[in-house]
Amino acid sequence: MEKQNESLRDRLLARLPQPENLAAYQEEVASSLNKQERWLSTVKWIPTLLFLLVLGIYGSFVFGVVKVHNPSDLCDLETVGCILLVGGILTGVFLNIEKSRVCLLKEIKQVQLQVLELQVSLQKPDNE
Repeated sequence: MEKQNESLRDRLLARLPQPENLAAYQEEVASSLNKQERWLSTVKWIPTLLFLLVLGIYGSFVFGVVKVHNPSDLCDLETVGCILLVGGILTGVFLNIEKSRVCLLKEIKQVQLQVLELQVSLQKPDNE
């Protein structure tokens, strides 16, 4: 078990950015975070659209827009409405988790970049 932990540790440490590559790493982090934030801003409307669709389905029954003559059709539409409602709730929860993950990742990367900048500043006097 120790051997496996050491190999995992070695692999994780090998992926750490080096102070010499600070500028390239800053650009990579910025582009990655921007891409994730754009994705979140694009998909944030999905739960709202699902809730509006559910309101449209149930509102059409309440206001008598849709007349259902067969009770099984009504049951099918109610089932679809419930599935959309649960889907909207789950999508909203998923998006909130993703938003929190991106915010946490942003904070972690900010601290990591500050540590790298400190390493660079500490190495400069040695080289001069």
